[in-house]
Amino acid sequence: MKINSLTAAERVELARDPMRPTTRDYIADIFEDFVELAGDRCFGNDESITGGIGTYHGRPVTVIGHQKGRSLEENMRYRFGMPDPEGYRKARRLMEQADKFGRPVITFVDTPGAYPGMEAEERGQAEAIARCIETMSMLKVPTVAVFIGEGGSGGALALAVSDRTIMLENSIFSILSPEGFASILWKDPGLWKDACQVMKLTAEDLRELGICDSVIPEPAGGAHKEPDHVFKAVDEAISEHLSQLLKLGPAEIVKKRYRKLRNAGNINGRN
Repeated sequence: MKINSLTAAERVELARDPMRPTTRDYIADIFEDFVELAGDRCFGNDESITGGIGTYHGRPVTVIGHQKGRSLEENMRYRFGMPDPEGYRKARRLMEQADKFGRPVITFVDTPGAYPGMEAEERGQAEAIARCIETMSMLKVPTVAVFIGEGGSGGALALAVSDRTIMLENSIFSILSPEGFASILWKDPGLWKDACQVMKLTAEDLRELGICDSVIPEPAGGAHKEPDHVFKAVDEAISEHLSQLLKLGPAEIVKKRYRKLRNAGNINGRN
């Protein structure tokens, strides 16, 4: 199946489609014996990030991902996939636990960004994201991030500092929303479609920049049109990358991840 010819703006619209499979859908189809773990051991539990322990082809793994809803009620519950500090602290707790017990970490990224509310800022949103990024970057176990929809700003980066990055064809990864970009650069959020082209936020753009390691084609109309096909393709991609990473020792994993992050977006490949 070839990559469809769509504009960057059309891919953004597909990435935001409320019918796209969510993290819980991927977990239910790809992993077995999944047990969800809740709470940040500090303030509370944030359901906009789901995470826990499961088995992947017989191997224990830790799975963490952003969670969006489909109905208005669900989206209010999950804040449209925008985590509070508690969500990032929960993610960090699960990453540290995975590192302690030698479990690979697989993340699913799908968020417009971290929740920008006053309460989140009061409880240390920036610090929680920074600590999560720090922790993930230093894990001694293999890490694979799968972009299944939106990947916005630091809210996405907190779960994406990985050894391997897989992106669905119509997923995106950007420093901020196209509307925000257009507002800042051109003082007009209505120019968001032009911003999409300039921002280089599509999976193909990011593969060319060396940020994305592989792109999974989607059926015409988006991943939600043939979810079983997409689940299978994601499973195969995770298996391929994870099998390669499991051949490396902890020190080599950290060293290669450091080199990858240092060279992110560096088209000349210099350290």
